[in-house]
Amino acid sequence: MRTTAVRRSALAASAAALALLATACGGSGDSDSGKGDEGKADSASAPAAKALTAAELEKAALVQADVKEGKVVTKVPAADDLSADKVKVDDEACRPLANLQLAVPVGSPAATVKSSWTGEAKKPAEGTDPAEALLAGLDMDKVFVTLASYEDGGAEQVMKDVDAAVEKCAKGFTSTAAGEKIEFLKAAKTEGPKGADESVEITVTMAADEGVEAPVKIVVARTGATVTGFSAVNFGAIAAGEEAPFPTQISDAQLAKLG
Repeated sequence: MRTTAVRRSALAASAAALALLATACGGSGDSDSGKGDEGKADSASAPAAKALTAAELEKAALVQADVKEGKVVTKVPAADDLSADKVKVDDEACRPLANLQLAVPVGSPAATVKSSWTGEAKKPAEGTDPAEALLAGLDMDKVFVTLASYEDGGAEQVMKDVDAAVEKCAKGFTSTAAGEKIEFLKAAKTEGPKGADESVEITVTMAADEGVEAPVKIVVARTGATVTGFSAVNFGAIAAGEEAPFPTQISDAQLAKLG
C-alpha cells in the first residue's frame, strides 16, 4: 500500500474510531451465543437461574490480575456511560446489535457492571515510514466488557433477541448514538467461545469515511442468568482494510470467572 493510501486509510479509521469511541467508550454491552442444539435444549428445560446482584457481578468482573498483558479499567467514568435511551435505530429489530456494538445492555437487566481492556500496541521497527508507523500505533485491540444479570428468564430472551437481530439485520441498518449516526453494512454470526451456556460471535461491518469498511467483533455469552457482552475494535486493522480476530484470551478469562 502506498504511503498516501495508508494515510488516507488511517484518517478514515480515525473517523470510525471517533464514531465508536464517542459512543462506546464506556458503554455497557451484552452477549449472546450458542453451544449447539443440545446445550440449548438443556438450558431451556432447566429452572431459571437466579440473577446476580451488582456486588456479585463486581466480584466476577475482570481485574488486572486476570489478564497476562494489556490494561484492564474497572471504573467507567459516568460521562462515558452511554444509556440505552441514547441509542436510536431505524429498525427496532436491530436494536440488540446496535446496543451491543456500543456496549449497552440489551433488554432490562437487574444489575450491570462494566469494564474495558486495551491490548498493547505493536512497536514499529526503527526507520519505518511515518504513515506505516501510524498504522502500527493503531494496531491494538480494545474490548468493552459488560456483565448484565436478568430475572425471570431474561438472559435467555436476550440470546433469542440477538439471534433474531442478526437474521433480520444481516443486510445492514443504521443507528444514532450521542448524536453520531452509524451505518452498518452487514451483520453475520459464527460459533462463540466455549465456557458458557450459550455463546455467539458476531461481526458487524460499519461504513467509515472514503469507502472504508470497518468490521467490529461482538461476542455474547450467557452463563446462567448473566449475559456478558464483549465489543472489540482494532483501529489498525480497520485502517489496513483487514478484519482483526476477536481477542479470545479476554472472553476466556471473563467466562472462566463466571463459570
